[in-house]
Amino acid sequence: MSRNFEFLYQVGKAQEMLQTTEPEPTAVPLPDFSASTPALEIEGMARDEVTKLIHRLFLRPGTESPRQVIFTGTELGNGCTWICAHAGEILASQVNKSVCVVDCNLRSPSLHREFKVENHFGLSNSLLEEGSIRQFAQQLSRRNLWLMSSGVCDENAQDLLTSDRMRMRMSELRAEFDYVLMDVAPLNLCNHGIVLGGSSDGVVLVLKANSSRRDSTWEITQQLQTSNVRMLGAVLNQRTFPIPERIYNLL
Repeated sequence: MSRNFEFLYQVGKAQEMLQTTEPEPTAVPLPDFSASTPALEIEGMARDEVTKLIHRLFLRPGTESPRQVIFTGTELGNGCTWICAHAGEILASQVNKSVCVVDCNLRSPSLHREFKVENHFGLSNSLLEEGSIRQFAQQLSRRNLWLMSSGVCDENAQDLLTSDRMRMRMSELRAEFDYVLMDVAPLNLCNHGIVLGGSSDGVVLVLKANSSRRDSTWEITQQLQTSNVRMLGAVLNQRTFPIPERIYNLL
């Protein structure tokens, strides 16, 4: 099964691939959010794992949970965009608050494809134009779920990702939406995840099972720590199970 993953804590030791021993989170009742278009398609076990992810990351009882989070991978092909999109959709189904997913990968934008919408107006426009931050986002399948796609990519906009203008827009996003999930280009291609991570509540690092190298993962986590970027956890994506799903669910 290609979409299974587990959420790992203490990623300062990510090279050890430690599995969390945290207790299962308390379930949150699902509010009734009617959708004008279908929610994202996701298979049973994968949906359960994404639900665990958003509970452990955003909905932990008795703690002050992060509200603005960077999702980034160690390299291309780790499935970061898929995880960010589905985490945003399921989070919106679990809370009676606004959720906005933002495509900060101006090098290779793809978040809009997950939601099957056009990418003609979004983050790059907000960095080059004036106006309320909400006008650059579009409402999605749930009335509390929003997408800010990358918009028309421009070299000037890519440079602005690490500017004071971007930090100002991030502050506006935090003020406008209750939760902000940001999909950022892999850290082996650019330092956007580190720069934006410093202005957010922290970073979730996406690793690909049986692919991401331990030495490069360790180097990236060291860079994040040196830059004082808070590490919220890591997702070990595309993990496979040696037994059928039905049997696994009974264990």
